Amino acid sequence: LSGLHWLFNVRRLAADAGTFLSRAVQFTEEKFGQAEKTELDAHLETLLSRVESTKHWTEKIMKQTEVLLQPNPNVRMEEFLYEMLDKKVPMRANNHELLGECMIDSGHEFGPGTAYGSTLIKCGETEKLLGSAEKEFIQSSAINFLTPFRNFIEGDFKTILKERKLLQNKRLDLDAAKNRLKKARVADARSAAEIELRIAQSEFDRQAEITRLLLEGISSTHAHHLRCLNDFVDAQAAYYAQCYQYMVNLQKQLGSFPSTFSNNNQPAGSSSASIWVPTAQPAASLPAPPPSQASPALNELRSTSGTRKARVLYDYDAASSSELSLLADEVITVSSVPDMDTDWLMGQRGNQKGKVPITYLELLN
Repeated sequence: LSGLHWLFNVRRLAADAGTFLSRAVQFTEEKFGQAEKTELDAHLETLLSRVESTKHWTEKIMKQTEVLLQPNPNVRMEEFLYEMLDKKVPMRANNHELLGECMIDSGHEFGPGTAYGSTLIKCGETEKLLGSAEKEFIQSSAINFLTPFRNFIEGDFKTILKERKLLQNKRLDLDAAKNRLKKARVADARSAAEIELRIAQSEFDRQAEITRLLLEGISSTHAHHLRCLNDFVDAQAAYYAQCYQYMVNLQKQLGSFPSTFSNNNQPAGSSSASIWVPTAQPAASLPAPPPSQASPALNELRSTSGTRKARVLYDYDAASSSELSLLADEVITVSSVPDMDTDWLMGQRGNQKGKVPITYLELLN
């Protein structure tokens, strides 16, 4: 039995070698224009081109997304090595968290009871919140966006490559059989070549159909990647909105700090020079006046229950449902509401109503 098994293996190796040689000869003759080549149908060629394009752009989008999420190439390489070794990436503080720790430590060094020290601590706590939000965004993007893209490159596309290579081999076999039939002169040889050609044609047609079905699945891949892209956009929007809210809250906290401290960093309340921390504004705008310098028109509005027209100075995106978004240069109606934060007024535009920041408004006469 072992002898028969050995003989079978020898014959199979010989057959494989003959097939390989036949394909190599056919391929070489095609390159030199000495043999005819069966062309794939136009639909199949279009599908192949579409898959190649999908693979090309998926890899580029993946690479740029990885750069966006982790700009440090050394850290990216380290994370890649951990992934290749199937090991968990060690947790490390990101830049926001490192800055936050530095600010908090320096704030305690200068003294939490000083205006500068307490401000450093508050800023440091917010930086750590920004760092935590960044980590959540990166994790969400990696799972919901990068992983499906990578699965396509390492899974579906490799399967397509394998079947496309099989199709190429079957096509070479088919054309080699056609050439042998053309060269056959003896009746027996011609009969054998015809049988071989029918088998080669059948195998080629079958492989072409398998490849076509796989390639047509690229439409489903695009639909899946579209859903992943929507998830990525949602994650970005949530991340930046969360960061914005953290900074708005920090500015409100800084605005509520004692507005005086001494030059030698003594606790607030001692001999002092006045300072003022402005609320959020576009970089190109001028700072609004401190609350102590509120205009007579604003004081009059607060002392009455009436309304006033106000021109919007800058665009403002509402941070919550209780606020009203604003567009620069539009005119809205504002009023003062009892117990409302002094930095805010109640704004109204048609049927829309919500809180608006005073620093974004100019009261009209």
